[in-house]
Amino acid sequence: MDDILSSDEIAALLSGGGDMDDDSGSDLSSSEEEKLNEVAEIFSGSENSVISMLSGKTVEVDRQNSEILTQEDFRKSLPDTPPFIFSATFGGLDDIPLTILIEQNGALALADIMMGGAGKELPEPSDLYLNAAQEGISQMVGSAFTSISGLLNKRKLAPENIISALGEGEWLAFASMTPDTKLWISPASVRIEGLDAFNMWTALSLEGARNLARAIREASDANNNPAGSPASMGAPAMNFGGGGASSAPVDVRPAAFQPLGGGGAAGASSPIDMIADIPVRVTVELGKTRKSVSEILALTNGSVIELDKMAGEPVDILVNGKLIARGEVVVIDENFGVRITDIIGVAKPV
Repeated sequence: MDDILSSDEIAALLSGGGDMDDDSGSDLSSSEEEKLNEVAEIFSGSENSVISMLSGKTVEVDRQNSEILTQEDFRKSLPDTPPFIFSATFGGLDDIPLTILIEQNGALALADIMMGGAGKELPEPSDLYLNAAQEGISQMVGSAFTSISGLLNKRKLAPENIISALGEGEWLAFASMTPDTKLWISPASVRIEGLDAFNMWTALSLEGARNLARAIREASDANNNPAGSPASMGAPAMNFGGGGASSAPVDVRPAAFQPLGGGGAAGASSPIDMIADIPVRVTVELGKTRKSVSEILALTNGSVIELDKMAGEPVDILVNGKLIARGEVVVIDENFGVRITDIIGVAKPV
């Protein structure tokens, strides 16, 4: 054989497992399934953490067993109501295509939460709410990519080529692929405290799933057998023989350790670290009011709309539709800015 076997493949041979190839009839080897299960866990964890952060409520994500289906069979297995389809590519990893599907009621609940609602009174599908749902799923995917990057030796990943829409007619999870293309699908049920549960699916083409699993395996092999180590050089670490060949000098020195810090928490990470680098939308609201349709239609150039705030009152600062602070408007060079005067406390979920 010209190719060098990986440590997983060698272990499979030594254990008598014949799962290196597709001879067993399985679409994925046990090694590939293991790596993809890690990916599925990462996506379900990101869904949990991001939706919890956005809603301020307890969220439960129940991940189901992954499966291999053709695009057509996958579509037929879903409810008749068209799902919300979020498509992107793994920027930094050969542009492997990814699709996240979410039941329409779940997408609208997420959109309502993103817009500052409670997710209970679902709006009608519209560009505004679908864009909000896309923003929420973008944060989940960005969080997942950050974690997957850790499996790839900190390889920089970012979601690119993002497109989203409700499925129409004979929709396909990957519009550029044929209906008989095989997909790796990881389903999950999501329940937000006080709301109805909804389903989500993480999908990769079978080829893309294999490529992702191979990249993770290669990164793991590189960590286990770094370049220059005895295992990777194919040479024994020491020569214990007593005759003939002279042994090479071995550089032996005491191990140096960093002193233990007294605080103990300096290197600790929190769940928010997973999504710390994800951008969010910051909006400054000067005020608002309510008008009838006839009053809106009567507006012309020069019309004045009176807002509900008094002159000099602080403006509201919102992050993804959630009020987080108030401040006063300032001018920085030729741009408006806001000086924060009051941070609004966020109630923790019970």
